[in-house]
Amino acid sequence: MLKKNYTEVTEFILLGLTDRADLQPILFVVFLVIYLITVMGNVSMILLIRSDSKLHTPMYFFLSHLSFLDLCYATNVTPQMLVNFLSKRKTISFIGCMIQFHVFIALVITEYYMLTAMAYDRYMAICNPLIYGSKMSRCVCFSLVIATYVYGFANGLVQTILMLRLSFCGPNEIDHFYCSDPPLLVLACSDTYVKETAMFVVAGFNLTCSLGIILISYIFIFTAILRIRSAEGRSKAFSTCGSHLTGVTIFYVTLFCMHLRPPSEAIEQGKIVAVFYIFLSPMLNPLIYSLRNKDVKEAVKKVVQQKLFLK
Repeated sequence: MLKKNYTEVTEFILLGLTDRADLQPILFVVFLVIYLITVMGNVSMILLIRSDSKLHTPMYFFLSHLSFLDLCYATNVTPQMLVNFLSKRKTISFIGCMIQFHVFIALVITEYYMLTAMAYDRYMAICNPLIYGSKMSRCVCFSLVIATYVYGFANGLVQTILMLRLSFCGPNEIDHFYCSDPPLLVLACSDTYVKETAMFVVAGFNLTCSLGIILISYIFIFTAILRIRSAEGRSKAFSTCGSHLTGVTIFYVTLFCMHLRPPSEAIEQGKIVAVFYIFLSPMLNPLIYSLRNKDVKEAVKKVVQQKLFLK
């Protein structure tokens, strides 16, 4: 059989959020501000947790890694997006696209299970307080975090290898603002069945598994809280879970919107939903975990007082 002659794609063009030239400078400013707030918020959260001994607990250990993931999330996409807002040719190299693709999937799956580990930590703290110290030791917490990173990046690597096995020889315009699965598969010249199947299986399994563990954990948590006789005790127990539950709700609702939207609305609505979980969720998380958390607010107050005293 004769092989068809074709030229492999060496770069892609990211069409971005919109093709309207008059909106590009405005969008540049908006997303630059969002990115700066995200960086400052998450870096501050990490430094605050590391510097305050009262925050050296399993809950805040996981929270520091969640902030790190959110920081990486935004940094993986935003710089390239900001450059494209001000460029005529909105290109990204083939290798650069595959790296962005791999890192994005790895971070998404890692965040699934980081949120799951945080739910398990709250379950142990509220439902099994007497054995919490031994069950959530430093070694256990470290092992859980390492496992989430290894599993997440292993999944990302598998998906990237499957993507690299495809041929890209035709149009090179990605109808998105980053290298995402569906728009890339549309451009492939070879059969995408294996990659599409793997994509749906991995996304479905990890989304269902992680969310299932979180929901089961919170069923036990709420049952235990309702058994507490004092209103003050119930309020304190609820307050330790409120921030995490809010963060989980924002993250998973946007992901479900991403996967359950009608195919006819896949591209445009996909961009809007992606803005929420790539930009807004990482920006809001530090606010959610600080404004609704007494320990974090006290740590911030302590730092501010120290700075004023030094002056």
